[in-house]
Amino acid sequence: MSEQGTREAYAARAEEYARVLGSIDQMAGPDRRRIEDWARRMSAGSTADGAGDAGGSPAGPLLDLGCGPGHWTAHLAAQGHHVLGIDPVPEFVDRARTAHPGVEYRLGDVFDPGVEESSCAGVLAWYSLIHLPPERMQEALTSIGRVLHPGGTLLIGFFEGPQVERFEHAITAAHFWPVAELERLLGNVGFTVSAVERRTDPGARPHGSIEARWTL
Repeated sequence: MSEQGTREAYAARAEEYARVLGSIDQMAGPDRRRIEDWARRMSAGSTADGAGDAGGSPAGPLLDLGCGPGHWTAHLAAQGHHVLGIDPVPEFVDRARTAHPGVEYRLGDVFDPGVEESSCAGVLAWYSLIHLPPERMQEALTSIGRVLHPGGTLLIGFFEGPQVERFEHAITAAHFWPVAELERLLGNVGFTVSAVERRTDPGARPHGSIEARWTL
């Protein structure tokens, strides 16, 4: 399905999606701990005015790319992080703004996130790249790298599998990705992988996450 088709599929079921998966309480505990730890480390040297500390940590906001109904963005903001939620689905952005006043949400996507280059301390792409055609994944990772400060990191969550393989997701077609293939693509565009996680929760598809530092 095209990117426009994916947006339309999510728009048609935005309320249902938000009801089923739009609360931080509905997220897996290991995911919460993984994302909270990453955000804490990325924000350690940043302040809301964009200034880093003397330790040289990358300054700037965290970008929740493909934030959906905005629950991760709001959760990180509530923990004191400077975070911006971006999503290509207007229905999600409108709902997030209503549900989480005081948290910043904007329309945008991985190829046109609407933020300045080298402006972010970190990018969270938690299951937001799963619908991309595989041939566009490297382009998407390059685009993410452009918005990161040198030394900033990407944390990506995805469905893990032995090969790149399409499957019928509840909303629209998605893909399994092997960790090794994503590591290869990340290396191709200027990331250095620093941490990998794999697990399979009961009743769920295999999960993978990769943290990678932008080195260009």
